Amino acid sequence: MTVRPAVARGLLKLTRWKLSGTVPESGILVGAPHTSRWDWVVMLMIAWANGKRPEVLIKHTYFQGPLGPVLRATGGIPLNREDPGATIRALLARAEAHESFLLAIAPEGIRGKGEYWKPGFYRIAQQTGLPIGLGFVDGPTRTLGMGPTFHPGDDVVADMDFVRAFYADKRGIIPSSRTEPRLREEETGLPE
Repeated sequence: MTVRPAVARGLLKLTRWKLSGTVPESGILVGAPHTSRWDWVVMLMIAWANGKRPEVLIKHTYFQGPLGPVLRATGGIPLNREDPGATIRALLARAEAHESFLLAIAPEGIRGKGEYWKPGFYRIAQQTGLPIGLGFVDGPTRTLGMGPTFHPGDDVVADMDFVRAFYADKRGIIPSSRTEPRLREEETGLPE
C-alpha cells in the first residue's frame, strides 16, 4: 500500500490540485458535490494520498465490460439501485466485523443537478454507529479533500444544516450540476 499514496500525491501535484484534510480511520465517506465521472477518481486520490483504501458504492451498470475489473480492484462495489438491500446488508455485516471500515458514497446519486440527496449514507452511519466524513471536490479552487467528521444525532434537520454549511462553498468539477445537500427525510422524517 506504500505505492498508492505516492501515486496519488504525484498525480495531484502533476494536475495542480491541492489536497486538504485527512481521511478518518473508519466511517462513511460522503463524496460531494458529485458533478462529474471524474469524482470516482478524485475520491480515490483523496483516500490513497492518505494511505487508505475505501470501498466505493458504484452503479452496477458501470461494472459491465472492461471497466468492471478495474472498479473492483480499486474497491468498487456494484449497487443495483432497484434492489440495494442485499448489497447494503453485506456492507453492514462487514462494517461490524472490521474496525477500520471505510465506505465512500456519492449521496447525490447522479452527476446532474437533482432535488434531493439519497439518505443511504445517513442511514448506514446510524445503523453502524460509524461517523460520517465529509469529502469534497471544489473545481474553481482546484481543492479536494476531507472536511469534518460527525456522528449523526436524532435531529436529521440539524445534521443536514451542518452538512449544508460545510458544502456551501464547494462547487464540484462542474458547478452547474451541483445538488444542494438536502434529504427528502428532512420533510417526511426518517423511517423507524
